[in-house]
This record gives sequence, structure tokens and C-alpha cells, in this order.
Amino acid sequence: MAKRTLKRQLNLFQVIMLGTAGTLGSGIFVLTGLAAEVAGPATFVAILVGGFLSFSIALNYSELATIYPETGGAMTYVREAWGKGLLSFLIGSMDSISSTFYCALSAIGFSYSLSVFFPNIPIIPVAIAVVIIFVILNILGVSNVGNVQIVMGASLLFAFTVFIIAGFISPAGFQPSILLPGGKVFISDDLGMNIKVLMRTIALIYAAYVGFEVIADDAEEVKNPSKVIPIAILVSLVIITIVYSLTVVVTLGTVPWQSVAGSKTALTDAIKVFLPGWGVTIIGIAGMVGALTSINSSMLSATRETFTLSRDGVWPRILSRLNSSRVPFMAILFVGIVSILIAVIGIVDFLSYITSAGYLFVLFFSNMAMIQLHKKYPNIHRPFKAPLFPLTPILASLTCIIVIIFSDIDALIFTAGIIFLFTIYYYGRQSLQLWNDAHKRDLSPGRWRIILPITTPAHADGLLKVGTLLAESEKDLNMCLLTVLPTTAQTDQQISGDYVEKIKVQRHAVLEKFIHYAVDRNVPMYTKMVSDLSFEDGIINEIKNDSNVKLLLLRWPGEKKVNLQYTAAVKRLMTDAGVNIGILYDRGINKFQNIMVPVGGGFHSRLAIHLANDIAMQEGANVDYFRIIPKEIENNEETNQDEISLLQEIVMTELGENPVNASLRLIPADSIYEAVIQESETNEYDLTIIGSADIQNASESLFGQVSETVAEKSRNSVLVVHRHDNPTASWMRHQLKHYQKS
Repeated sequence: MAKRTLKRQLNLFQVIMLGTAGTLGSGIFVLTGLAAEVAGPATFVAILVGGFLSFSIALNYSELATIYPETGGAMTYVREAWGKGLLSFLIGSMDSISSTFYCALSAIGFSYSLSVFFPNIPIIPVAIAVVIIFVILNILGVSNVGNVQIVMGASLLFAFTVFIIAGFISPAGFQPSILLPGGKVFISDDLGMNIKVLMRTIALIYAAYVGFEVIADDAEEVKNPSKVIPIAILVSLVIITIVYSLTVVVTLGTVPWQSVAGSKTALTDAIKVFLPGWGVTIIGIAGMVGALTSINSSMLSATRETFTLSRDGVWPRILSRLNSSRVPFMAILFVGIVSILIAVIGIVDFLSYITSAGYLFVLFFSNMAMIQLHKKYPNIHRPFKAPLFPLTPILASLTCIIVIIFSDIDALIFTAGIIFLFTIYYYGRQSLQLWNDAHKRDLSPGRWRIILPITTPAHADGLLKVGTLLAESEKDLNMCLLTVLPTTAQTDQQISGDYVEKIKVQRHAVLEKFIHYAVDRNVPMYTKMVSDLSFEDGIINEIKNDSNVKLLLLRWPGEKKVNLQYTAAVKRLMTDAGVNIGILYDRGINKFQNIMVPVGGGFHSRLAIHLANDIAMQEGANVDYFRIIPKEIENNEETNQDEISLLQEIVMTELGENPVNASLRLIPADSIYEAVIQESETNEYDLTIIGSADIQNASESLFGQVSETVAEKSRNSVLVVHRHDNPTASWMRHQLKHYQKS
């Protein structure tokens, strides 16, 4: 089974806007004044040099992203170059956290742009609110994100065009003497000092150039990636460099750099001079739109990195959960929460330095990975080849080192601290895993058990076969053969004198079978006899005395009208036993080569996935996981891809890996139980494992119509499973279902 994948749905225009509009965001609005405070009139030179240096990195990314068009970006390249380990983990983690910092920076930039119209707004609360909005938007789907990016990007480019043209043609606009007071580009005459200032300015603004990195991070969602990705990366960087340079020239050529130094609304300060009134409104709105595009793209990048880290198993598995639209919603929620916490810091230049330092750490190793990959895979297909190799990655790596050297020392220390914490987490997680493995090995036999309350030999074989396989699948999981003597039955039958003798004969026959199967499979076992008011009371009280029960295996009740007492007992056990339950309809199981598991995605079907995998791993069996889809959508390729991906997501989320002995498929049908029964008649399945219906009132049906019909009409044996859940969680789940239906 392939790993879970995202959906390719972004076209060329969407991808260009993703890289362009996301970069043309809060960076140019918020950082222009801060850069002027550092470099003065030389700010536009820093912009040009930064853009030029970025081209070498962009060319490298164009090659790498077309070789590996999957989510993850830099982490994927480093992993392919040097394997899974600490370095790939750090690259992925830093890429994710840097994008998250940029998301927070952009949210704060939005607040400052909004403050142009509403001077008294609270900066941090507004930033938090806008992050929450984009969390919701991203959860709704990446195509929505791409469409929003197009609209915002187009309006943003229009605003910059107005700003640049009006700034150059207006008499009150650009003046060379204002841009270069005294004809000097640099404030100082000291060459060394000027270079230092230039590099420090590039370090401050560099995060505003890495919009192309979000394209690589989201390569798995790009249509025709071999052609689209290189075009989108290079076109977006050209647009960014031109717009940045001309915007800074107009700003610092209209208002003396001393007047906007340190300002977080430098563009607004400039347009007030040459285009007051509606011009200020345009730039104010553009600043907000720009910040929103940055939030949009950086959140998309951060969540895809987080998804990849989780999918690779180095971050918590829950973060790779996909919803029905194949969107990593848990990663989105996580990034949103962290962005909000970071936004509380509120110090714009500090956040910018941290973002740049994190990105540069990632970019450096991406460039080095490109060199390693050329050595490791010289003949690999490269849809796009970076020119002048190895000069391109070498120049890009040197660029990263130089810019890092001139970054803010506090931001570098902070970034180093984050890397150190991630390193501790990495090794701590490994140590914890080793401890857990050792702890499991040290557990005394009998800690966990499967209970088989078998009363007669006639119902024993199938239950014992299934029970021993499941017990064998986990170390020190043993079987308990439980015999319950109902005291009410004793009272009624002791007069004849046959009851005790009958129980002894039946128990002896069952015990012989029990020992045979347990010894054959080398499974720990023990027997126990209890006396209670009823069969179900005995089991429930036994579980209360020792609750370490993995599964309670029971025989099928049969027709309710014929076996009312046993049906009532099973019904009560499902509600009161507090453990997972399996109910077997045994038609004679001679082997376990092919197992069928219908997966509807319900709560109980997930237990079926686990049990099928446990049995298959012991027997080397094949497991056929499938979903039933309506016939009217069977020819809809996109919908089918979504359905098969959802099935893959469910299976992988439950098992935490790609089972090699499993197949996934869709079955078009108008009736679920008819489709499952038809499968049992046309294919050689030995066992069907199906989850019971998630129903609250079992007055008319124990397991739901589908499960009961499948069990009673299938050709092969059927195991219906009922997963235990606490009452509160069950109630909330049913309320959510009711809400979704309404």
C-alpha cells in the first residue's frame, strides 16, 4: 500500500500566485521602514542583491522539486540525500517552525496595516483573529486556498502597479535627490561598514524572498509538477524582485529615509505625499491583503511540512490525519495554535530575523543535499536541471552562510535554542520508544488477556482458532477460558442431579480443544470458573475484578426468537462489559488466507482493521479493505480518488504503517450488505470482519441491519466487532453525527 498522499489540484496560475502573492505580503509593507533604519538609501541595493542571490537557490529548488514532487520540500531532499535521521528531522522541523513564525509575522503585519484606518485597534488580538480565519479556510481545502490566493494576488499586484507608476510620474513623488542625498548610496564612507550594513539588511529582509519555497513544500498538490514547478518558482521570484526594488526606490525617493526609518507603515507614509486620499486607501488595503496572502502561503507551507514529519513518524501520528477532502486538518490546527502563541511576542523585527535564520538553515542544507544527490544518483531523471552545476548550489550555500553571519545575534541564539530543543525531542523520543519496548518485554505474562466464555464444544473451534491467533499476535497476551455457572440455573436443575455432571462433561471437552489450540500456537493460557446470577453477570464481574481485557470473544446469538436468553446476554455485555467484543458466526474456518474488511469509516470498523491485520500477520494472509460507493459516482475519477485516499488514510491512521499484505479498493453498489454478500459468494474469502453499527438504542438490532444481514447470509465465517467507548465520548459522537445530518 502506498503512503497517504495529498490531492494534485493547483494549476500554474495558482502556483505562481502562491509563490508571488504570499511573498509580496507583509514583508515589503512592514520591513521597508525597518530596513531603511539599518541601511538608509542603500536599502534598494540590498533588495537587488538579495533577489540576485536568491536566484541560485531558486534554480536548485526547481531541480529538486521536480525530481521529488511531493510534500515536504527541503526535508524530502535532505532525507533522500542522507537518509532518515536527526538532520532530516531538524530540517523539516525548522522549515515548519520558520513558516509558522512567518505566519505570525504576517498576522501582525495585517494588524499594523489595519491600524492605518483604525488607529486604536489592538494589534495582537486582531492578529490572532485573522490566524483563526485562515485555519478554517485551510481546513476547507487547498483549492479554496489557491483560488483565494489568485484573487488576493491580483489585487495586490494592481495596488503595487498603481503605487510604482504614480510614484514615478507624480511631481510630488520620486526624486533622485531624495533617494540618494548628496549623491551617496551608503551613509558611511567605510567600505567594510557598508558591506556589513548591506549584509545585515539582506538578513533582515531575506524571509521576504522565499516564496518559492512554499511551492516546493506543496509540490505534491501541483498539477503537472515537472513543468509547472520550475516556471512558477522562477516567474514568481522575477516578479518579487522587480516589485520589491521599484517599491523601495519609490518609497525612499519620495520620503527621506530618516522619516520612515523604523516605521511599520513606510509605504503608506510615502503615498500620502504623492497620492493622498484614495491612494492611501489602496495601499492600506493592499497592506492588509498582502499580509493575508503571506498568512495563507506560510500556513500552507508549515502545515505541509508538519504533515510530512508526522507521516514519516517523527512527529505525532495524529498530525497526519486527513479529512474527507484529503486535507491535513490536524496539522492545520496545530500550526494555527502555535502561530497564535508566537504572535503574542509581537516584536516584528525579532520575528523577521528568526524567520530568516530558520529559512537560511533549511536552505543551506537543501543546497548541500543537491550536491550529494548528484553524487548518489548521477543518472536519476531530472526534468529540470539547474545550470552551471556545481557552481549553482555552491553559490547558494555561500549566500546562506554569509547572510546567517550578519543576522541579529539574539535571533540566531533563539534559533539555535529551537534547534537544540528539537534535538532533545528527537533523542528523547527515541529513548522513550526504547524504554517502552523494554517495558513491554518486562511485563509479566497474564497482564493482558482475551476472554473466551465457551460453554459447549459445538461452538468452540472457530472461537478458539480466532482467539489463539489474536493472542499470538501480541507478546504476553494470553487466553482465558471462562466458565460461568449461573446460580439460577443450578437451583432449577439440581433436583434432577444431572446439571453438575453435564457441566463437567462439556467443560472437559472444551478444555481439550482449548489446550490443543493454545499449545499448538504456544499461547499463554489459563482457565477459570466463576459462579454468578447469570452468564452475563459472571463475565461482567470477572472483568470488573481484572479489567486488563483486550477482547471478549463470543459466539453468534443466532435467531433472536429462538435464543432470546443468549441474545439478551450479548446485548447487555455490549452495553455493560466495558471492553471490545467480537461475535463470531462460525461456518467452519479451515484456514486464514483471505480476509475481507468492509470499511465505512465508522467507530467500530476501525477495530475490525486492527484485528484483521493481527490475524493476517500471523498467518501470512491477504486482507482486502474496501469501501462501498454509490453506483452513480463509479465513473467519477476525482471522487474515486478521494474515496480511495480516505480509505488509505483510515487504514494507515489505525495501523500506523503500510501493511504489505493489504489491498485497497472501491466497490460500486446500491446496497452495502448486498455488495458484501456478493463479494463473499464470488471470491474465496475465509473470514469477514465487520464493525457493528454505531447505534445507541439496540432494542430492535444488536449490531445494525448491515452487520447482521452480512453475518447471517454470507458464505464464509463472519466476525462482527463492537469497540468499547466511554458513554460521554459515545454521546458526543452521536450528537456530532446528528448535527452533520441536519
